[in-house]
Amino acid sequence: MTPLSVDAQIVQLRGSKNHVSHHKPYAFLTEPECAPNGKVEDVATLFLTNRECPFRCLMCDLWKNTTDERVPVGSIPEQIDFAFEQMPTLRSAKHIKLYNSGNFFDAQAIPPDDWKAIADRASHFDSVIVENHPKLCSDKCLEFRDLLGTQLEVAIGLETIHPDVLPKLNKQMTADDFQRAVGFLVQNEIRVRTFILLRPPFLTEAEGIDWALKSVEFAFDCGVSCSAVIPTRAGNGMMEQLAVDGHFEPPTIASMESVLEAGIAMNRGRVFVDLWDAEQFCDCSNCAGQRIERLNQMNLTQQVHPSVSCICQANA
Repeated sequence: MTPLSVDAQIVQLRGSKNHVSHHKPYAFLTEPECAPNGKVEDVATLFLTNRECPFRCLMCDLWKNTTDERVPVGSIPEQIDFAFEQMPTLRSAKHIKLYNSGNFFDAQAIPPDDWKAIADRASHFDSVIVENHPKLCSDKCLEFRDLLGTQLEVAIGLETIHPDVLPKLNKQMTADDFQRAVGFLVQNEIRVRTFILLRPPFLTEAEGIDWALKSVEFAFDCGVSCSAVIPTRAGNGMMEQLAVDGHFEPPTIASMESVLEAGIAMNRGRVFVDLWDAEQFCDCSNCAGQRIERLNQMNLTQQVHPSVSCICQANA
């Protein structure tokens, strides 16, 4: 299938978008994270409202909180101000993530005319983290870096280096594209983190663990300083269809534990596992909370903690 026909199928299986306003981010919060210096520091995370990403990845559900049209110039700075006013503690965080459900350096998402105003609001943070597609990593990143005057970090979704699965994700990139983008950014003193999928479609549980770790290792080889492992979830229509067709099952918390333990043991950079709505990956209510908290502590300390014992493991 061509990318256009895949796009059409993905869109056809979607539900409706949520109501959002270009006057405010659709969510914002403060969360602790293990920083590059090894300390646990607060990160202000703003989920900015803007135009939908043009890359319609097979597994993505971020389109739910996007607009169909480019937001007006001035909207993104207005959204940052709104979040700071509603939650003043955001300003005092050490770092800020300006996540926009797509690509910060897509001019149809974040208007370049807003870069200076965004930089003015973010320059007091120790680092500013944005997300971007590898094919959109260009001299524009350097322009924004210079406006900021503080550490810029770009988060790039590698997802997987599995040679058959990555093309099927409709991400319209290759592992070589990722490697080139990371090399360019790191050479220009821009830090890079990456997103790795745990058990994307078309893989078994064991293959999911194996390829997640291979992908983390590849990312570190390329020069990233942090890998965030994302358990692949349903919820966008296409993933449900793949599940019906026998091509997708979500990973288990045991797989999340295995990947985080092995990733931290690499000792090559920070490795996190995403714990949003992690209960859905747990089969046992008796140990779910303890196991999720163990993963949380491992994220924060970057140390492997003793495993949680439960009768469910004896019965497995």
